[in-house]
Amino acid sequence: MAIELNHTIVWSDDKVAAADFLTTILGLPNAVAGGHFQVVELANGVSLDFADADGKVSIQHYAFSLSETEFDAAFARIRARGLEYWADPARTRLHQIYHHRGGRGLYFRDPSGHLLEILTWRNDRRLG
Repeated sequence: MAIELNHTIVWSDDKVAAADFLTTILGLPNAVAGGHFQVVELANGVSLDFADADGKVSIQHYAFSLSETEFDAAFARIRARGLEYWADPARTRLHQIYHHRGGRGLYFRDPSGHLLEILTWRNDRRLG
């Protein structure tokens, strides 16, 4: 059996708001309640299981590969909400996107402060 990532827990200030934010920006189906979690299913079988944190949320980075059409739609939703976005993870290139490996990408924050990235190129480390 090949080993694959099944799910990860995303600690949040408000699990419902955080899951709704992600599904809205990315155009995904609504999250579903699953035990103590709000579960967001991704196309590759991995889920993000949003949970309420008991204290301060440790900021994480989550990157999502999108098609060009999906990227355009998500980018439009980011701009429509007036969200800040950057071309770099250090957040020095405000309201810019990056162009790597023939694709595009950007970073933005979710309601709990996590740094989310959308990109149109596949990050395949096997390519060197």
